[in-house]
Amino acid sequence: MSLVLGGLVVVLAIAVLLLVRRTGKLARRLDAMTRGANGRSLEGTLEAHVDKVYAVARELDSIEARTAILEGAQRRAFQRIGLVRFNPFEDTGGNQSFAVALLDATGDGFVLSSLHARAGTRVYAKTVAAGRAESTLSNEEQEALKLAMASFGEARRAS
Repeated sequence: MSLVLGGLVVVLAIAVLLLVRRTGKLARRLDAMTRGANGRSLEGTLEAHVDKVYAVARELDSIEARTAILEGAQRRAFQRIGLVRFNPFEDTGGNQSFAVALLDATGDGFVLSSLHARAGTRVYAKTVAAGRAESTLSNEEQEALKLAMASFGEARRAS
C-alpha cells in the first residue's frame, strides 16, 4: 500500500511541476500581451489614455467657451453689405460717387455716401436700425440699403 501511495505522490508531484511550468508560461504570455508599446503595463497605458481623455475634455470646454464669445461678437460684425456707384452731377465724368450700406446680422449699422463733384467731395453717414434708416435716404442710399438687406439672405443660402 505504501508503494502505491508513494507512486501516487510522485505522479502528483510531476503534475504539480507541469502545472507550475504552464502557469509560468501563461504568466509570461499575459505579461507580454499587457505590456504597452513603450514597455509600460496595460494599467499604465490605460491611465495615460484616461489622463489624455480628461485633457481633451478640458480643452473642449475651453474651445466651447471661446466659441460662445466669438459667436456673440460675430453678431455685431458687418455681415450685410450693399454698394451703389453713381454719377450725381452731369458735369463730372464717371461714377465717382457711391453709397455703401454696412449692417450687422440684425440690420443695424449705417449708410455711408460720398458725392464727388469738381469742387470737392462730400461724405454723409446715416444710421440704420433693424433695416430702417433713421433719416431720409436718397434713391442711391435706399438701393444700397436694399442690396445689403438682400445680401444676408444670399450669403446664408450659399453656405
